[in-house]
Amino acid sequence: MNNNQFQTNGPIYDNAGFQHEEGRPPPYSQTQGVYPYIPQETPSYVAVLPQTINTHGTTTPETPNNTEQKKGKKKCPWSYILCGSLFVLAILAVIGLLLWYFLYYQCLLGKSCRMGGKCLSPSQWCDGVEDCSHGEDEAQCIRLHGTNYILEAYSNDSQRWMPVCAENWDNNYGRAVCEQMGYSRQDYVSYSEANAGSIASKGYMKLKDGSNHGSSIQSQLTYSPVCSARAVKLHCIECGESSAAPSTRIVGGTAAVNGAWPWQVSLQIQGQHICGGSIISRQWILSAAHCFQTYSDPTMWTVYSGNVRLSAFSFVSGTSVNKIISHKGYDTYTNDNDIALLKLDTPLTYTGTVKPVCLANFGVDFSAGQQAWITGWGALHVSGPSPDRLNQAQVTIYSRETCNSPQVLNGAITETMICAGKLQGGVDSCQGDSGGPLVVKQGNVWWLAGDTSWGFGCASINKPGVYGNVAYFINWVYEQMQNE
Repeated sequence: MNNNQFQTNGPIYDNAGFQHEEGRPPPYSQTQGVYPYIPQETPSYVAVLPQTINTHGTTTPETPNNTEQKKGKKKCPWSYILCGSLFVLAILAVIGLLLWYFLYYQCLLGKSCRMGGKCLSPSQWCDGVEDCSHGEDEAQCIRLHGTNYILEAYSNDSQRWMPVCAENWDNNYGRAVCEQMGYSRQDYVSYSEANAGSIASKGYMKLKDGSNHGSSIQSQLTYSPVCSARAVKLHCIECGESSAAPSTRIVGGTAAVNGAWPWQVSLQIQGQHICGGSIISRQWILSAAHCFQTYSDPTMWTVYSGNVRLSAFSFVSGTSVNKIISHKGYDTYTNDNDIALLKLDTPLTYTGTVKPVCLANFGVDFSAGQQAWITGWGALHVSGPSPDRLNQAQVTIYSRETCNSPQVLNGAITETMICAGKLQGGVDSCQGDSGGPLVVKQGNVWWLAGDTSWGFGCASINKPGVYGNVAYFINWVYEQMQNE
């Protein structure tokens, strides 16, 4: 966490920064000398020249007819007929291949299963029947909308999202839905009813007559133009609550107090802080993929939570990591898709200083100009020492257009990233903050907008920090939680 007003000149790549020729340092300080960074070679690509196919054929000249053949009468050679037929068949084969490629393999009129490439029609998605071998056609058919947690289901008939009517709903259905999304039974809070507003303009999804709690929820829902009750408001987890978060603007950052950011964790190897992370449930931590490129063995890592002082973790055992899931699309050169999940060996126990942050529901907006907060135990300036106490700072979220302008980050920000900081410099995340949270308060709770990814130096003018766009990855996050 950098709060200096005077910056080092020249490009310095921290937080596993964007690589050019120079390469990049690891997300932790190299001066500590314990875990050396192992640079990865840039892959080379060999262009394969297209094979030349000889399409020239050889024909045998026709033997002249005898003199009794009538003048002007021509005979069609069988070789010409054969060649013509083969040519027509070849054209038909090419057309058939193209139709197969675009309609089935590319699945232009439907959607293909991720594993095996099976093409399904739109009506087969979210119909309650698993047609894909790994069930992905039924995996993302429910979601929560907005800061009031309206439950929505995908209608395969109308191919749109609709609110779920609360008629005949109960907590057993609510608990089943939350488990289907990836939350544990013990996290479940409750359901209530709320006005769906404009999202109900096209109707509702309502429980069918005779529905039971044993089947998948989408197989038990049907379209209804009206609802005698209001929409289902569903709380799968109590999240985003802080007992001591600052309520006023802090310029340049300051030390945090216990309970202010109860989702912040320290990810350590042999007692050394390496990266940050955020608690999103009792058994899941969200962090950055670049933290685990060199050290991907989950047994090496320990998660510490519940205190703002690193020194306090020396007296507790921490929680071991069972599995590390880095996004398969993570690009070490551009830092695209820089997100990872850690599954803990044992669930965390929630306390006043250990709580989850909220994952962004669909419709929760992290638009340009909003104020957000970053936290971490990262260096206080470029290549500087890390503090013992957690630091916090307020930053501004900028539009992708602003961040990609030539004088700022020159086109390096993709849709998988969020850019936030201060264009005037002086406030930023820094080395050691990697993987930690970027949070925004809306609807009286804190939402996880990003995970600290990379930066061009620390707190430099016109060089705001870059964070993984957690809202962009929300389906990926739930998918990993469901599968594990």
